[in-house]
Order: sequence, then structure tokens, then C-alpha cells
Amino acid sequence: MVEYLCGGYGVSERRACGVARLARSTQCYRGSKNPQTALRQRIRETGRTRVRYGYWKIRVLLNREGWKVGNKWAYRLYREEGLGLRPRPRRRYQASSYPRERTKPRAPNEVWSLDFVADQLADERGFRALTVVDVFTRESLAIEAGQSLKGENVVGA
Repeated sequence: MVEYLCGGYGVSERRACGVARLARSTQCYRGSKNPQTALRQRIRETGRTRVRYGYWKIRVLLNREGWKVGNKWAYRLYREEGLGLRPRPRRRYQASSYPRERTKPRAPNEVWSLDFVADQLADERGFRALTVVDVFTRESLAIEAGQSLKGENVVGA
């Protein structure tokens, strides 16, 4: 905008900055940072040849080649070059590919099943009950009830 005002209306830079409400230090500023074009080009080449490498592995390769690159600097250049690594989709692990078939009991006292049942009394105190059932006869072998059932109670039942 300042250059347009200076060129189009023939006013000074100071006057154009005043009209645009822009500080002159901002207009006159020239960046002093080195653009690191050789380093950027090397990062781009490495990223294109080794597609699954992220910025960390590329930084390690660059340091081995003799470039002294910190991890934050390497990350910034890596992102500016548009080399962001896409996240892999999460795998869904299966418990087992071939589940075992349950063996059916052929006689009483071969297989038992345990279950905890919880409820609440009229005065809002909770209690739990441990039930032990024989799978073959479907007969209840034991019911252990209490407000707090510990491991000893389960083993005793």
C-alpha cells in the first residue's frame, strides 16, 4: 500500500506510512535470516525419496551428512516444505483369530461359574452377593452375601 501511494501520488515514504497508519520501521524492515535454501532442498529430496520418514529421522540423516540441525529447526523446515507425515490408521487387534470352543461338561462338578450381583438396601447401603452355579446341573452351589466381599470370602465360598 505504501509503495502504491509513493508511486501513484508521488508522496514521500514517511507521508505514505502516516496515511496508511503504518510504522516506518515496519516498512523499512529487511529480514536478515538466511533462507537455508540448500538445507530446504536437501530436506525436500530426502522426504520425497523416503516417504515414511518423519522429520526426526530426516534430521538424523542430515546430522550424519554434516548439517548441524536442531529438532525444532528441522521440524519447522519440514512443515514449511509440506512434508507432513500422514498418521497411520489404528489397527484393531483381535483377541484371537481362532477362538477355542467351550468344552461342554459331561458330569456334575466339572465346570462352575461365578458371578457377583449388587443391590441396595432400604437405608441405601449397598451389598453384593457372590453366586456359584454348577453349569451341568444348573444348580446353585453357594451364595455368599455381604456389604464387602474380599478375596478370602470368594475363596471360602
